[in-house]
Amino acid sequence: MRHYWVVFLIAVTLGVGVIIGTLVSDGVRADRRLPVAPDAKILDDPAPVPLSNSFAVIAARVSPAVVNINTKSVVRFQETSPGDPNDKLFKRFFQFGPGDAPNDLQQESLGSGVILDKNGYVLTNYHVIAQDDGEPVDFIQVALPSQDDQSRGYRARIIGYDQWTDLAVIKIDVGRPLPVAELGDSGSMRVGDWVLAIGSPFGLRTTVTAGIISAKGREMEGTESEFKRYLQTDAAINPGNSGGPLVNLAGQVIGINTAIATDRGTYDGVGFAIPSSMVRRIYNDIITSGTVRRGAIGVTFWPDQNPALLRSFGASYGVVVQTVDHGSPADRAGLKIGDVITAINSRRVPNGNALLEIVSNTAPGTTLRVDYLRDRKAGTANVVVGDWNRIAASIGGGPSLPEPESRPPSKSGGILGLSVKNLTPQTAQDVSKQLNLPKPEGVVVADVAPGGFADGLQPPIRQFDVILSINHTAIHSVDDFNRLQAQLKPGQDVLLLVAERDRGGYTTTFLADRLPQQP
Repeated sequence: MRHYWVVFLIAVTLGVGVIIGTLVSDGVRADRRLPVAPDAKILDDPAPVPLSNSFAVIAARVSPAVVNINTKSVVRFQETSPGDPNDKLFKRFFQFGPGDAPNDLQQESLGSGVILDKNGYVLTNYHVIAQDDGEPVDFIQVALPSQDDQSRGYRARIIGYDQWTDLAVIKIDVGRPLPVAELGDSGSMRVGDWVLAIGSPFGLRTTVTAGIISAKGREMEGTESEFKRYLQTDAAINPGNSGGPLVNLAGQVIGINTAIATDRGTYDGVGFAIPSSMVRRIYNDIITSGTVRRGAIGVTFWPDQNPALLRSFGASYGVVVQTVDHGSPADRAGLKIGDVITAINSRRVPNGNALLEIVSNTAPGTTLRVDYLRDRKAGTANVVVGDWNRIAASIGGGPSLPEPESRPPSKSGGILGLSVKNLTPQTAQDVSKQLNLPKPEGVVVADVAPGGFADGLQPPIRQFDVILSINHTAIHSVDDFNRLQAQLKPGQDVLLLVAERDRGGYTTTFLADRLPQQP
């Protein structure tokens, strides 16, 4: 049985109550004269000292720069008519009597943050200062850890935020220089290195826990951003720790605590922090311009390329282009589906993460030399990098597609473990139009044999996907599919071009693996 775990963002929601008035956060522009976060110094390993003493020294040094963040938001409900089932559900859930339910509610949450500049600039997670709908909260209050400030809070305003990395910068005006924390180098951290997590779990301010770096570059199922690759730690992190620092034994911030993996909503031994290598760039961009700009060229790809996929294109390394967005920089430069990007500006590209890092860190408007393989022949394209936000906004699903018409599937699953059927006229029109095909092609997947070859691909092929080609040979009918499938042998590499179907339409992807050897 497959085990499922849940990733929780770890800001904690305190509750919902009747609102008294409307609270709106102040708008603000970044102070362009503010010094940015300097590059971290890579330090020698700390000298051996008793850990208890070392932890105490670090906690005393960093804790004054760790703040508690309280937010409030207005949750608005529209009037419901008598007898409306939504009205009944609302009143039952909140235990209001007839006619007593308010239209506006106030939602409060808690999180943490770390001061990175003496003028009161605080780094935190965006989800700490965001509502459930992704919009910023109406009111932010920051409590400092010093004894003189514990009884009061300071109103904060948002300088900028980046939803892709879940980071935000806010500012408080205190009237005096504030203690600050120093950003370290997450790249120099090793699995097994000691770290401290500091924050406000469950609202308990300035709580310090200890652990080690459990893993680096961790990707989590369920996170939507391509830029989220975390430090994993077993230092205790709980709801309310979001936005607080993960600190090394040099007293430097090497991560921002962000999420936990848990089945019960609280600490289960696995926590995640955004590495400081990412934090530094986002913070500096927000401080200098109030926003984060990234490069993009308009292609999609898998982060890791499996060997069978690369072999199918005659490459030993590189990134196979899965889709090219119409009108994108890559499209204008002549890149095509199935090209294997091998280098950018003579820098070798071993996998998708390397490609993403290079392109996203390139300023829009910059021209990149892209080396690629097409039909096993080398080529070069000059691609003018576009703006990530504009390209991402232009990619979206079209209208939801109706369920394909039912037709009898082919009788045998065959060596691929698939039953297919010919395209209906409507499906053929949808596929060719959305994928910009010169003429309709492909067969619709009617059934996938559990445990078969197609079911074991990553991602697995699903019902209603469309198989466009096998080993670079286009398919136009069930007869084509059966003929090509019959030519496949155990132990052979198989490359499938699949039009994956979702509510927004079809997107192409290459899937490849080696057929198992028969016993």
